[in-house]
Amino acid sequence: MSVVTKSQFPPWIKQHLGGGSTYNKTAKTLEELGIQTICTNAKCPNLGECWSRGTATVLILGNICTRNCPFCAVGHGKPLPPDPKEPENVAEMTQRIGVKYLVVTSVDRDDLPDGGAAQFRDVLAACRRRDPEMRFELLVPDFRDCRETALDILDEARPFVFGHNVETVPDLYLKARPGGDYQRSLGLLKAVKERWPDTPVKSSMMLGLGETDAQIIEVMQDLRASGCDRIALGQYLRPSRDSLEVAEFVTPEKFAWWAEKARELGFDWVMSSPFTRSSYHADE
Repeated sequence: MSVVTKSQFPPWIKQHLGGGSTYNKTAKTLEELGIQTICTNAKCPNLGECWSRGTATVLILGNICTRNCPFCAVGHGKPLPPDPKEPENVAEMTQRIGVKYLVVTSVDRDDLPDGGAAQFRDVLAACRRRDPEMRFELLVPDFRDCRETALDILDEARPFVFGHNVETVPDLYLKARPGGDYQRSLGLLKAVKERWPDTPVKSSMMLGLGETDAQIIEVMQDLRASGCDRIALGQYLRPSRDSLEVAEFVTPEKFAWWAEKARELGFDWVMSSPFTRSSYHADE
């Protein structure tokens, strides 16, 4: 793999600072309505670019996760009950900013009997009441122990792009995603495609945690076998001192090579670059 293994960021890893009227309007609207975003909670490097475009990935069900994955910057612990005002607040945000394609994600809510699926449904319903033409992409947790219940609830919220991230290769799950299960994630993606064959299904991987080329290809093959149509590949960047260290920086040329491999395997939507995240330019 073509990589740079230095303590400093390579020259192609540059932060994009936000600014301008659209950025300021987005930031002000989110603050006024008390809406959480994965942009801030996960310390996404694309925050400046996306907010300047008037887009943000909404983080519902609070910003406290019931799991503690060492690659992630989102806080963990005992979360609060779902906020009944959240769906209407999100809908109001979409109107103020002019959002036409909304990505909605959440923390893991293993404390809820439906894993938080009802809140996803209610957010989409509230937004559609304001704008029936709005389109949606969901990035959901793995719905541990409640998959069928959650999918029954989400059936009421279609249509949408369904996303769930496998994040990394199975050999690195114990290190990077101890609360997750690779086969459970594949099972969720497969169940969704079997239940809703016309629904686009999407997943994402972080590169640079120490995986091999062969392992990445195997995961992509597993995703295709599970019915996954779309894939996003991006560079893992350490969000805090307590997070996992970066094992390697993958070059832009290698990401372009991975994009071609993904298309060869049959993915019909591919985003692959150092700054790609699961919701990066999702509206495209």
